[in-house]
Amino acid sequence: MNSHTNSDQVEVLSVQECWECLRSTDIGCLAVVIDDGPDIFPINYAVEHSAIVFRSGEGTKVDAVMENPRVAFEVDGFDPETETAWSVVLRGKAAPINDTDELLDTVSLSVTPWQPGPKSRFIRIVAEVVTGRRFQVAESQLWDSALSTASRAPRE
Repeated sequence: MNSHTNSDQVEVLSVQECWECLRSTDIGCLAVVIDDGPDIFPINYAVEHSAIVFRSGEGTKVDAVMENPRVAFEVDGFDPETETAWSVVLRGKAAPINDTDELLDTVSLSVTPWQPGPKSRFIRIVAEVVTGRRFQVAESQLWDSALSTASRAPRE
């Protein structure tokens, strides 16, 4: 195993372990830049070699990728049996898949949209950097403070 642990007991995942985590689920968050600011969208995806592929209809996500293809993608997980959590972040360049042969290959990936309607755009995020970490989830008593039990104003 290529992982190592730092003094805070956070295990830094190897690139291979990061891809194993990415393959273990199919829901993540896509971070894009829109109007000079960041925005985040939940997406379902599939792993294709060293890339992430998702399907979308026309709209904000596709427009953002076309205007600024530099994106980040994050996936998190939790194993209740071992009470460990993990987080993987992929940074790379996103581009629409337009080549007919590539589209035919991509259609076979399990990328089923959640919402009804036409989802004819397939986007591939080619990974440039993939990082991840795993850690034991702390019991709440370890991080409780005086503020944990303080009275709070009612929400409006």
